[in-house]
Amino acid sequence: MNDVIREMLKDIPIPQMVKIRQRFDGSKIDRVGDALHTQLISRPELLERIRPGQNVAVAVGSRGVANIAEVTRTVIDALKQAGAKPFIVPCMGSHGGATAEGQADVLRHLGVSEDAMGAPIRSSMEVVKLDELPNGLPVYADKIAATEADAIVVINRVKPHTAFRGEIESGIMKMIAIGLGKQKGAEACHQLGFKYMAENVPKMARIMMNKLPIAFCIALVENAFDQTCRIETLLPQEVEEREKLLLIDAKARMPRLLFDQIDVLVIDYIGKNISGDGMDPNITGRYPTPYAHGGPDVSKMVVLDLTPESHGNANGVGAADFTTRRLVDKTDWPGTYANGLTSTVCAPTKQATTLDDDRYAIKAAVKTCNILDYTKCRLIRIHDTLHLGEIEISVNLLEEAKRHPDIEVVSEPYDWSFNDEGNLFA
Repeated sequence: MNDVIREMLKDIPIPQMVKIRQRFDGSKIDRVGDALHTQLISRPELLERIRPGQNVAVAVGSRGVANIAEVTRTVIDALKQAGAKPFIVPCMGSHGGATAEGQADVLRHLGVSEDAMGAPIRSSMEVVKLDELPNGLPVYADKIAATEADAIVVINRVKPHTAFRGEIESGIMKMIAIGLGKQKGAEACHQLGFKYMAENVPKMARIMMNKLPIAFCIALVENAFDQTCRIETLLPQEVEEREKLLLIDAKARMPRLLFDQIDVLVIDYIGKNISGDGMDPNITGRYPTPYAHGGPDVSKMVVLDLTPESHGNANGVGAADFTTRRLVDKTDWPGTYANGLTSTVCAPTKQATTLDDDRYAIKAAVKTCNILDYTKCRLIRIHDTLHLGEIEISVNLLEEAKRHPDIEVVSEPYDWSFNDEGNLFA
């Protein structure tokens, strides 16, 4: 960063901050594995679809789904109890750098390892073509799951999508159409853009559920604190209608920033384990397409770092206005670009304006947030878009916070403490 930039930013003030706690519905399931086991036992028609000796593919994705390792292990144990031979198939489209090794590595980082699960991971990017939609889009499926599994179990969380709206968004059907379709399936589903995603995802998933030996599915819903609050075990013919209802529930439980207008939003971490877009646009209000909406009005946004679990995939950084040299140096740009090439949405994979450190990145955002008096900046800092219970707000938001019935102020005002490198954390 040259001296001209430093001179332009040196006198830009960073406001004092206050810690607050946002209140959301915290209802959760305390013993997720036990709750799932009870559901599997209470619906014998699920495991009755599994025969002793069958090879069963358990499809597991790459998102930061709460308790994913516990849920996966519970399913595997139940399949073994039924006499089956379960194995794990990465179900994540183009994630993990769109390589078999990368996708298996993503699972291991989520705690879904062969040792922990007691089952092998069979990762491949090879697919078979099952059919095509009337509009010509091909429908692909993981070759191992499609040709070597006698049955398939699909696990995923149901939640609002980050780039389109519909009765079916991000959940079991998307997991089947895009995740189980691997890179080629994801690419095909995105080919015509997000404008038609609400139509193409269910159409592809219906074909795949008809042509693949999907035995049953596990649908999860999380509360505002990224905790499992609902589990449903579903037969394939139940998935579509139940997922519509689960999506309504998931949207009602979504956390949010309880401020409608924000001058500067600072986000410590983005990553594919947090959101497919690195940071959830439903929280930030910054969407990668015009086919989704909602969230606060944010003038300028800063992202400071990349999660280790993202494996260098910085998809979403292009939605921010400013970032740091630290994040850019950690980024696997070819892997990030592959995300855009697969989804056809390339703006989020661009490099945001990059400053040397956190201090200057935040100053740059304050300088450009289009207010006359920088000392009045309405600034919010969050760890990531999954964790919005306790956040930091500038003192200029304090009185508004005190009036809100779902906000508790938990600290006195303080100045941010930057280290010798100008960063808020190592």
